[in-house]
Amino acid sequence: MSQASTLAINEPSIDDQLDLIRRGTQEILSEEDLISKLKENRPLTIKAGVDPTAPDLHLGHTVLINKLKHFQDLGHNVIFLIGDYTAKIGDPTGKNATRPPLTEADIADNAKTYAEQVFKILDKDKTQVRFNSEWFNDMSAGDMIQLASQQTVSRMLERDDFSKRYNAQTPISIHEFLYPLVQGYDSIALKADVELGGTDQTFNLLMGRTLQSRYGQDSQVCITVPILEGLDGVNKMSKSLGNYVAIYDAPGTMYQKILSMPDTLIRRYFEFLSFKPMSEIDALMTEMENGRNPQEVKRILAEELIERFHDKESAENAHKSAGNVLAEGELPVDLPEVTLELPDGQEALFITQILNQAELAKNNAAAKDMVKRGAVKVDNEVVNAGFNLTSGQTAVIQAGKKAYARVVVD
Repeated sequence: MSQASTLAINEPSIDDQLDLIRRGTQEILSEEDLISKLKENRPLTIKAGVDPTAPDLHLGHTVLINKLKHFQDLGHNVIFLIGDYTAKIGDPTGKNATRPPLTEADIADNAKTYAEQVFKILDKDKTQVRFNSEWFNDMSAGDMIQLASQQTVSRMLERDDFSKRYNAQTPISIHEFLYPLVQGYDSIALKADVELGGTDQTFNLLMGRTLQSRYGQDSQVCITVPILEGLDGVNKMSKSLGNYVAIYDAPGTMYQKILSMPDTLIRRYFEFLSFKPMSEIDALMTEMENGRNPQEVKRILAEELIERFHDKESAENAHKSAGNVLAEGELPVDLPEVTLELPDGQEALFITQILNQAELAKNNAAAKDMVKRGAVKVDNEVVNAGFNLTSGQTAVIQAGKKAYARVVVD
């Protein structure tokens, strides 16, 4: 569908579009401008950019990508911009010191997986993936000076992180002032109607809006989405803090992480990460308020996300991964296999020896205690201290609720 074409007659009304666009957004600057653009009855150009500063995306990043999908589902044109040029400058947002720029090799390596990951959410056939090196590599020094002339140092220092560093007499490199200008110019190059970003990107988004008007374009609408808290429920999701769920996490790992989040995050995670209608989410929240186990509600979200980033079968079997409590008779999908050898002169291994050698118990005393408590099963049957395996035998051993192994006696 071209930029000039109109939306089909059966497309959602403006009110319906606004309901979906508002979902999970922090601010729309301005909603009046957005309504005006929607009334033009044409596919809008929606832009969101990510600098390839790390190889893998996590669920925090997908809040923004999900909002792109909302626009895509409404029939608008989506551009996912990989900031391979801006990554060389280094985004100063939220930094209290000049960030070292990435090398071209780092940027290229990180960018390789980005498109593949976003297509877990966005429709590949309806998404443009662009790189801002396309226009900046051809920009002359004179062009860059002309761009820099569009803003003043005093305006840049209104930005909170720059202001704090200036007042603290922490160095600010001149090239850091270029970052918001360069990001803003992306909107000019792409003729963006709407740009999306996190709440920490508000200054940069508004820069694009300002520059467009100075370059003779209609100003874009800026939409910010909240920064998603990580699994600790306090800090923003971050790999460095270890409170993240990566898109490429194994199904069982993703399942276990989501079920470990604080109950206070359930509504926010559903609102920002799920594609279920808000009416259905509200119903789930009401059920939980009326006594439904929060873990059951978390499982619903976990299975939806695992199916999105893996497949339906993985979602159905994720709870069977090692480390999770399984239903009676179920086995982990990644069941480890251990081969044990009989000591010289011994014809069999007793269960406590098996638990120790297979590292299913911390020590001999712990092994004896589990057997005594009836917490050890062999092929799903509780065994006593007299149980043993002889050479050539194989059995699935379960110690407690989470430790499993397929044991082969050699």
